[in-house]
Amino acid sequence: MQELLQQAQAMQERLFAAQQELAETEVRGTAGGGLVTATVNGQGEVTGLVIDPKAVDAGDPADTAETIADLVLAAIRDAGRAAQELQAEKMGPLAQGFGGGMPDFGGGGIPGIPGA
Repeated sequence: MQELLQQAQAMQERLFAAQQELAETEVRGTAGGGLVTATVNGQGEVTGLVIDPKAVDAGDPADTAETIADLVLAAIRDAGRAAQELQAEKMGPLAQGFGGGMPDFGGGGIPGIPGA
């Protein structure tokens, strides 16, 4: 039983380390051929946004605003996909260590042991 508890604690520490790494890792998504770039951390939180001045058409502000809004959303979605891939890469091996599911350390019990 002690060995199982140690394994669970080690897995929890690896999970925490992976979550911390995700929080500190940034990925980028682009749209419009690079006119808009969104930066997202590994947890999917937007941390930066760059809009190239070439995306702005001063002669048609209404259309420009709509176009930029569409490009921003597309760049954020692109970055979000990259963040999901990063999450799967970092967290996937840990999930396998718990029989394919993510652990529930707060709910009691030891994953994979009925009634524990």
